Parts: sequence; structure tokens; C-alpha cells
Amino acid sequence: MSYDDDYPEERDHDDEEGEDTVESTVWHLLLLINPGDEEAALKQFTEYRTEAEDQGDEDPMRLVAQVTDWRSAFEVDEDDTRTLVDAINELVSRWSEVTIDWGDDPDDDEFHEDIDGAEIFARAFDELNQYGYTLWSRETDDETVSGWITASGDDEQMRQVATALSINIRLGSQLS
Repeated sequence: MSYDDDYPEERDHDDEEGEDTVESTVWHLLLLINPGDEEAALKQFTEYRTEAEDQGDEDPMRLVAQVTDWRSAFEVDEDDTRTLVDAINELVSRWSEVTIDWGDDPDDDEFHEDIDGAEIFARAFDELNQYGYTLWSRETDDETVSGWITASGDDEQMRQVATALSINIRLGSQLS
């Protein structure tokens, strides 16, 4: 699927040879992590551009994480399984037909005693996959876990965008 015609405004952020720039690749990423919600992607893209003007765009993923946090992406402490479940549930709440069966009650303390972030990612990945969505894990440089959800039909496009932005991603089922 090509997103070249999905730009809400002139593509003045492409170079003269038609090559994608960081800004246009960020736009593609935002479309992917806001499946079916171009309005949310556009709002986040506008915020990204504002932040890039204010802070510079040397680290586009830091800015993307800033403008998408708990709306279409998350980053939480790797040992905080409660917050991880909450973050994934928050992203899933964008689609009324999608629910995650965690296999037990994530509000109970016992649930969190015997589970880690990798298992939460794996369960959520399997559940989302049944609805046609993919949970991705984005590599971070610290003691956090990060991710987002895309439409499963966009998996290859997600890999291409991640490569273009030098983002190390894995399927949620591959987190260890």
C-alpha cells in the first residue's frame, strides 16, 4: 500500500528528486501507528513539526515518542507490568470491536506476580493478531519497553519505515 497520495498538504518536505525525507517518513510512520485514523496522525504530525522547529530534528524518534505517547505509542518501565497492560489497553481502546483476553484479571495482584513484560507483549500480540492488528516492540536505550500497534496488512510497510528511520523494531511476540 502506498501512502504517497495520503498527504493532507503539499509535500514540501520531500527533496527535489522525490526522495523521502525524515519528515515524510515520520508522516508514514504516524499513518501506520494510527490505523484508520488519519485525523489523529495529522494532529500528531503537526505537533511533530512544531517540536522539530522548536527543538531541532536531530532525534526524530524522541519527538515522535513525545507526540504519540499514550495516544498511538507507549514507553513504560520494563518491570511495571500494570502500566504496560494499561498502556496497551489504552491504545486498543481506539477500536470498539477489539478486546484483549489477558488470560486472567490484570487488576489482580496475582496476575502481575507471575508475568513479565515479554509475556504481556506476547499475549497482546496474539490477541490483536486475531483482529488484524500487529503489536510492535521498539528498542529503547534504557530500562523501558516501547511499542505501537499497526494494521497487520501494513507489516512490511512498517518494517520499511522503521528501517528508513533507523528504528529497531520486533513483533510483540518476539520480545525477550
